[in-house]
Amino acid sequence: MKAFIFPGQGAQFTGMGKDLFDANAKARSLFETANKILGFNITDIMFAGSADELKQTKVTQPAVFIHSVLVALSQDQQKPSMVAGHSLGEFSALVANGALSFEDGLKLVSKRAMAMQKACEQNPSTMAAILGLDDKIVEEICASIKDEVVVAANYNCPGQLVISGSMKGIEIACEKMKAAGAKRALPLQVGGAFHSPLMEPAREELASAIEATNFSKPLCPVYQNVNALPFTEVTSIKKNLIDQLTSPVRWTQSVQNMVKDGGASFVECGPGKVLQGLVKKIAPSVEAGSL
Repeated sequence: MKAFIFPGQGAQFTGMGKDLFDANAKARSLFETANKILGFNITDIMFAGSADELKQTKVTQPAVFIHSVLVALSQDQQKPSMVAGHSLGEFSALVANGALSFEDGLKLVSKRAMAMQKACEQNPSTMAAILGLDDKIVEEICASIKDEVVVAANYNCPGQLVISGSMKGIEIACEKMKAAGAKRALPLQVGGAFHSPLMEPAREELASAIEATNFSKPLCPVYQNVNALPFTEVTSIKKNLIDQLTSPVRWTQSVQNMVKDGGASFVECGPGKVLQGLVKKIAPSVEAGSL
């Protein structure tokens, strides 16, 4: 079975989506729709903006979403049997499997970006990549740090786990991870502690927007970040999407479950090739490529 997978924030690059705009009338129409919804010409920034312009919160998440969805929608001959997205990518996945319209998906992504930015400003916080340490050890070290917020945030692949929390908490955790034998404990250049309890203000803000948005029954299951399980029931999809902001991204487990359920070919839709690289580390026996 074919699985479509969708990247998250960080996959953006200058020039993204220009080939789709030039080659596809449907894509051009949706780009114009996106400009109207967002209230600024995101196409100008995607096609010719600087790296700094693309890194703006109000730009990054919508840009990756737009590019990813248009790649998936341009594949008239290929339809997925299952979908999943990494963090932000879950919104792209829900448009690709028919649960969300492009317009509603973009509105939610834009609201999500702004809510996350606000939460970051309220609670200065950060993330760090931990390489070469067993997940259980990382979890135990995070739990051992009292009086600070530190949690496992992204289970990317075996031996690569991102932690999230307060500035002081991440600093303490990185030292403890190195002492425990981590190959690297590398603070990341991010705006805040995504997928941690510090995103609670953003979760509350996004919850009302998601509840007010119309979702349809999807064409195929979406394997959701919060528990790595497949869903087709709208109420559950909405709840999991809301909980995602303060819960870890269980990408390793999602891919493992997709393979167990028959996923044999993984196709990355969107900018970059990060996810196909992770899939090859999680399940070396399956095919992984991009559109």
